[in-house]
Amino acid sequence: MAQHSSLMLLDSISLMKAKTYTDLDSALKEPDKVYKLVLRKKKYKAFPKEILSLKNLQYLDLSKNNIKEVPEEIGELSLLQYLSCSKCQLTKIPKSIGKLQHLYYLNLNQNDIDSIPDEIGQLKKLQVLDLWDNNLSYFPPTMSHLENLKKMDVRSILLNEQQQNYIQSLLPNTKIYFSPPCKCSW
Repeated sequence: MAQHSSLMLLDSISLMKAKTYTDLDSALKEPDKVYKLVLRKKKYKAFPKEILSLKNLQYLDLSKNNIKEVPEEIGELSLLQYLSCSKCQLTKIPKSIGKLQHLYYLNLNQNDIDSIPDEIGQLKKLQVLDLWDNNLSYFPPTMSHLENLKKMDVRSILLNEQQQNYIQSLLPNTKIYFSPPCKCSW
C-alpha cells in the first residue's frame, strides 16, 4: 500500500506548538509527522543526510555540532521556515539556500563563513538573518531583494565604515546590528 503524504505549511503558532523531535532515530520512525527537529549538541561531525527524507520538516536546529558544511540538498526541504546552524564550524552557505522559499529565520552565527551566495536574495520571506561572528567579507548585491528582512546581525565581523554603509544601502528598511567600524581595508 502506497503512502501519500500531503505537504502542508504550518503557520507560526502551529509550528511553535508542533511536537519537537530531539532524536533523529525517533523522527525517522514517523517521517511524515516531523515538522520540528532540534538536534543541538548531538556531536554530529557531518550533516545527517537522513534529515533530507523529512519532507514536512519546517523547523531545523543543528546548532552546536561540528558540521563543517550544509549539503546542497538542503534546498529539497521546500517547507523549511526556520534554520539554525550556529556554532557548527560552517565555512560556507550552500547556493541551494535560495530554494527555501518559506524560510523566515536563518541563524548562522559563530561559524567560519567568509561569503554569502548570491542566491540569498531569493529568500523573499526572510525576516531574521543572524550572521554574528563570522569571517564575512562579501555581501552580494542580491541582498537588496530581501524586502521582508527586519533584522540582521553582523556584529563581531570586521567591516569598515564604507562596507557598513554599503550593506545598509542594500537593506535600507532593515535594522542591522554592526560592531563599531574597523580601520581596516581589504
